[in-house]
Amino acid sequence: MEQTAQNPIPQTGASPDRKSSGRIASVQGPVVDVRFYEGEPSPAVYDCIETWTYDSKKVVLQCAEHLGHGLVRCVALQETLNLQQNAPCFCTYQPIAVPIGDGCFGRVMDTSGRPLDNGGPFENCPNLTPIRQPVKEVTFDLKSKKREIPELLETGIKYVDLLYPLVKGSRTGVIGGAGCGKTVIILELINNIVKAHGGACVFTGIGERIREGNELYYELHESHLLHKVMLAFGQMDQPPGTRAEVVNTGLTMAEYLVAKNKDVLLFMDNLYRFVQGGQEVSTILGRVPAETGYQPTMASEVNAVQERIRSVDGGGSITAMQAVYVPADDMTDPAVVAIFSTLDGNIVLSRDLVQRGMYPAIDPLQSSCANLDPVVVGKRHFMLSQEVIQHFNKHNALKRIVAVIGIEELSKTDQLVYKRAEKLYNFMTQPFAVSEVFTGKKGEYVLLEDNIEGCERILAGDYDQLEGADFYMIGKAPRI
Repeated sequence: MEQTAQNPIPQTGASPDRKSSGRIASVQGPVVDVRFYEGEPSPAVYDCIETWTYDSKKVVLQCAEHLGHGLVRCVALQETLNLQQNAPCFCTYQPIAVPIGDGCFGRVMDTSGRPLDNGGPFENCPNLTPIRQPVKEVTFDLKSKKREIPELLETGIKYVDLLYPLVKGSRTGVIGGAGCGKTVIILELINNIVKAHGGACVFTGIGERIREGNELYYELHESHLLHKVMLAFGQMDQPPGTRAEVVNTGLTMAEYLVAKNKDVLLFMDNLYRFVQGGQEVSTILGRVPAETGYQPTMASEVNAVQERIRSVDGGGSITAMQAVYVPADDMTDPAVVAIFSTLDGNIVLSRDLVQRGMYPAIDPLQSSCANLDPVVVGKRHFMLSQEVIQHFNKHNALKRIVAVIGIEELSKTDQLVYKRAEKLYNFMTQPFAVSEVFTGKKGEYVLLEDNIEGCERILAGDYDQLEGADFYMIGKAPRI
């Protein structure tokens, strides 16, 4: 039996002309059941329902499933503390919508569009945009024989530009365990792209630490980059529904900029937490998990997100860099594999390289990129990259032998290859602008031509008289 609330529910924030369409039947953590009045239409799945706690805090609920007889099960996007049974609810009969416009630059919002930066309401955002949008259809013109060649996006990071080039409209994952430097690489990319290309960026914080979001905000402010970045955060202290949906808020921001014919860089940190949020939502709704323990709909959820990242006809593109946490450094984890299969490139970070102080700690033998193609990067770049990877492969095969018997016991040819590979590993390290405070070295933006020239000279033997340490944490190759 439903009980009548003892205290009246304050309607702060609710419009006086709005009619209550239901009342809260039960609250179980982030799961809220709402019973709709007889004769009132039930909301569709993903529709937004608003209610208030007894201390006047607004709580947004998202319809998840129908239980029958007017009872709807919802997932809360804010804390449900102090929600009362029988409290009135107001159904919008629309999906969650957020204010999107040029006024979002330099501002931070949560999943439901509330400002998180104490900056007041969003200005120049007259309309609310639903965060769940259908993917636009792709059309093909078979009569046109013109093949569009993807456009390269220079990042100034040597490893990325040489071996894992970004093209507009691509999806690249930065994959690694805790403490391997995923966030640092993404922050450096924001710094370089905004400064070098004047591009627009969207940063989506998915289930990450509040401290990291706070540091990012002030770093962008101190670097005079904040006015070029839109930010959406669903942090780890918030309910799982928020962490599962904030990725759609970030995508909606990016799609707004693409509609204005802009090339957008979308940074998502961390996509694994999106899967984890969906897993928690699936569990609290009582759904039977798959054999691996994840939600049975994991693959379709990941693909629905990735399909919204693309170039569009008439100009404009979304280029995504996605940090992916690898639980227990297990690259065969089902969530990691599901995300892997949707990406154009995978940049895998190595804990072994971190321990050796090789930053960025990118493992060139585990990473891959579909954009590394002669048609996209040119024959010279492609052939050089293959030669560099061959040297890394040979180094990997020889390093255990060298550890046992020493480099002097190798053949002259193998000694040359091993030493040049050591120089390449060191040359690929780079001081980052965002880590100047920790390293004491000024950040370096390395042009692609300087990057290619340096690698060519190392492989040609121009630096055979130098040691590998001479190339550690430098920008361009030294002149001799």
